[in-house]
Order: sequence, then structure tokens, then C-alpha cells
Amino acid sequence: MELGILTLGDLQRDPSTGRAHRPVDRMADILGYAALADQLGLDVFAVGEHHSAEFFTSSPAVVLAAAAARTTAIRLASATTLLGIADPVRVYEDFATVDLVSRGRAEIIAGRSAFAEPFKLFGYDTADYDALFAEKLGLLLDIRSSEKVTWHGRFRPSLDGAFVTPRAVQDPLPVWVGVGGSPESVERAARAGLRARRTSSRSPTSTGRPASAPGTRTRSGSRSPPTSTRAPTPHPPARPTPTTTSTCGPSGPAGGASPSAGPRSRPAPAWTGRS
Repeated sequence: MELGILTLGDLQRDPSTGRAHRPVDRMADILGYAALADQLGLDVFAVGEHHSAEFFTSSPAVVLAAAAARTTAIRLASATTLLGIADPVRVYEDFATVDLVSRGRAEIIAGRSAFAEPFKLFGYDTADYDALFAEKLGLLLDIRSSEKVTWHGRFRPSLDGAFVTPRAVQDPLPVWVGVGGSPESVERAARAGLRARRTSSRSPTSTGRPASAPGTRTRSGSRSPPTSTRAPTPHPPARPTPTTTSTCGPSGPAGGASPSAGPRSRPAPAWTGRS
């Protein structure tokens, strides 16, 4: 069993004024969560990816690299990387870089997005929701297994003996499938021999603002709490809302996805616990 913290990167609002907190202050909070979680001996710190006005962590790898510089032992994961709208080459390069900065603590949790906005923003058709994820997950796993890649697909230019660098410290770089409760998503991960991680128990249209939240996952080899004597972070978590995350699937190298249903338009002012 592992314990960790997951933040969705939501801006949150001041309860007395109703105003959203500034992104610069929320970023300081999130990096403070990571440092404190590491100091307290938690196992994993994860950052969500969103592309809408209510959230500000559109690039989890950048945030995790900053967290890597402030931590020594905690594992650092996306929750989730929206693989259907991303370039798997760039995803691998970014997380391999986080793995180098953190000396082997990076993980990718790959998902498909519960909402339609990212597809429109990056020029993809939601009719290709499943096909995009399947193709890009396959390419990501090919890149993970080999530095030199030859690949042909539908949604990005072909690769002909392309070298993808840098290479991660971990071999293979851990990749999980993020699921939102759909049995089909779990089955898809299992068929690929990949671990699945439930990244949220909330529905896409749930109300109430999600915040950084403790979660659990099962996995062998949990680490012991670090013996760091660093002073506590100056940015302690501000009233986090607890949710539970869990991991399922076969043991062994991990892998990436999300809910089975297609993406939805975001109802305003609804909030989601999905990353």
C-alpha cells in the first residue's frame, strides 16, 4: 500500500471574498505540498492536467520538475497526462527529463480527458476519442522500450528510425492507465499488461471544488519515510478536500488511459475531480 497526494491544479476561491486565488500563489502552495509530503514520508505526489480557466496546471511535467528540485524521495506522477491530445514523443521526452532531474522518480499516468475542451483547443475531433488514445499509447510504449523508433500511424507524422532522447533513468519509465470507474478502461489496461489507477471517484459534472487530496494505491516496494531534517515548507496545504484513489491491475511495468465514455462539454460552473 502506498499513500500520496494528488492535486488537480484548480485555482480555488477565497471563502470570504469568493475570488479565485492567483496562479502564482497556488503554484507556491502546490510545490509546498510536494515538499511537505516528501518530508512526511508519503510515497507519491501527482499533478493533474487541465486546459480551462478554472485550472492552471496545463503542463504537469514542468510542475513535477520543479517539485523534483525540492524533494528527495517521493515519486512524482502526472494524474493524468492527456495523451489523446499530446504528442507521445514530447510526452516521453518531458517525463524522461523529470526522471533525470529527480534521479529516477518520475511516472506517467496517461488518460483521455473527461471533457471536450482540450480536443478543440489542440485541433482534434472528439469522434476520434478512443482511436487517438489507443494509437498514442501504443507509440508511447514503443518509445519507452526503444531509443530508436520506426512507427506509422494516423494522427501524427511517421517516425523512420528516429532517436528519442533523453532516456529515462528508470528502464522502463513507469506508465499507468488512469481510469475513472469504467470496467472497459480497466480491461483495456489489463490486456496491454499495464497497471490501471483510478484517478477520481467524482463524476465530470459533480459540484464542489476539488482540492489537493490524499490518496492510496497498492504497489510492492513502498519506501520508508525519509530522514530529512529540512524545515517544513512555508506553504502548507490549505484545507484540502479528501478523496480516495486506488490502483488495480497486474503488477509489473505500468501503463496509461481514463474513462470509457467520451469527453463531455464542461457545464458551467461545474467542477470535476477527473484530471
